[in-house]
Amino acid sequence: MNMQFNTRTPVYLQVVDYFKKKMALGKLKAGDEMPSRRELANDLKINPNTVQKAFKEMEDQQLITTERNRPSRVTTDGTVLAQIRSEIVDDAVAVFVEAIQELDVSVDELVDKIKRQYKEGTYDDRSVGS
Repeated sequence: MNMQFNTRTPVYLQVVDYFKKKMALGKLKAGDEMPSRRELANDLKINPNTVQKAFKEMEDQQLITTERNRPSRVTTDGTVLAQIRSEIVDDAVAVFVEAIQELDVSVDELVDKIKRQYKEGTYDDRSVGS
């Protein structure tokens, strides 16, 4: 497991976000077993209490379920999983819109550029200045 931690956000929230992204991408599916807290702390080289706090947060958000003396598992609630994906997309769009509004680009021009680049599947440096 490879995570780069930043200093702006608490580590436990970065761990939560990491697992949310894995769920949104389908790399962690409904009912999948989560790594043990001890294993995760060791892999990430962080304090086990930090991992415990992250798992508690994921339980509070209903992202995972934990039964006594059993491994934690990804929720089987499809609504929660769909909400995670929607939340990640909304966050990415908000960052994009905030950045692009400074350039005074019309919505039509912006939509055309997004459609073209999305369809091509690549980023074209030349489109920045055009």
